[in-house]
Amino acid sequence: MLNDPLSHGLWEKTAPPAPETAVLKTDVDADVVIVGGGYTGISAALHLAQGGVKAVVLEAAEIGFGGAGRNVGLINAGMWVLPSEIPNVLGPIHGERALDLLGNAPYLVRELIGKHGIDCELETNGTLHCAVGKSGLKELEQRYREWSGRGADVRLLSAEETAARIGTTAYAGSLLDMRAGTLQPLAYVRGLAKAAIAAGAEIYTGSAAVHTERKGSRWTVKTAAGSVSANWIIVASEYYSAGPWEAVRNEQVLLPYFNFATAPLSDSQLKRILPGREGCWDTREVLSSFRMDKAGRLVFGSVGALRNTGRTIHRDWARRAIRKLFPELGEVSFESEWYGQIGMTPDALPRFHRFGRNVVGFSGYNGRGIAPGTVFGKTLARLILGEIGEDDLPLPVSDVVEAKYRHLKGAYYEAGAQVAHFTGARL
Repeated sequence: MLNDPLSHGLWEKTAPPAPETAVLKTDVDADVVIVGGGYTGISAALHLAQGGVKAVVLEAAEIGFGGAGRNVGLINAGMWVLPSEIPNVLGPIHGERALDLLGNAPYLVRELIGKHGIDCELETNGTLHCAVGKSGLKELEQRYREWSGRGADVRLLSAEETAARIGTTAYAGSLLDMRAGTLQPLAYVRGLAKAAIAAGAEIYTGSAAVHTERKGSRWTVKTAAGSVSANWIIVASEYYSAGPWEAVRNEQVLLPYFNFATAPLSDSQLKRILPGREGCWDTREVLSSFRMDKAGRLVFGSVGALRNTGRTIHRDWARRAIRKLFPELGEVSFESEWYGQIGMTPDALPRFHRFGRNVVGFSGYNGRGIAPGTVFGKTLARLILGEIGEDDLPLPVSDVVEAKYRHLKGAYYEAGAQVAHFTGARL
């Protein structure tokens, strides 16, 4: 996108075309203006339009330009933190609501894909959280106890069962989560956008919000060439926020993440390596993730940015790591490479903000945007439609607080990933 081959890589090459949109060049009236064309914003627009509300989306670049079009494509349930920690942070009422909503969020993704016929390479055979050594297995045992105790469809697999599903003996076990799965992330958000437009929503791209003002009960959000006046504003720009809501970006620490995609594997290799097409990631601090796309390409990623010296270091590491996991592949070549930025909050949990009267938004997905973004977008639509009140939300209202030492921490993560990968996976 925007003539940058490192922004969306494989996903831009293989996604169906985005629905036709235009730059906003006029003054428009609406009920709700949504800033950001990712999962949250498009999901909100879809559900608002289905409820008879006129919703207008302002996207600064293109649909799915931010994290929605760059991520690994894992439809995860819950957040990174252990389930037991969420009520400790959010309190028992909001904690239980968040656990229930986010734990079941992948089912909403599946429902929308089926209902709207979205062509996005959906796989529903689950995900595998892979244990590295005894410490990793201990962590997964705790996750299994907590999620299974809540009735979640999860299984703790032995090293042998894990090897049979993945095609490597590198892991001490894994946690299989059948709520989860994989998809083509850019294709999914484009499909949601097509459904939203069909329902009556309007989406304008290349139309960054640059200024807001309030007159009476109405807000006006101005772009470089037009404006939208509405009763409500939804802020759905997440870590890529700029302009009036740059504070959302500043409350998060940047964690860069890259992916490489191989050429399609052979039929015999696909029978042994991830034959069930589960999405995988491991328990290392500098984690790795891997999965197959529809054509049988192995998509392999980790923490780091593909710029300056990082591009060569991370590419060389990925080749070594793949060869160590799957020796039969030998020396692999990559058809695509890309990276983006994950916004991390101090407690690794999302936020609900009220930026002003009738100005609301969720943010802070910590690398788990697909299912949470989709379900939070629907939640905001339900709030505006009057189906629920603010007291019914899964998160409490929180202030926007800039993350301490965010630039220093971001630089540390980027440099630390290079150090880890320069020495990592050497045979």
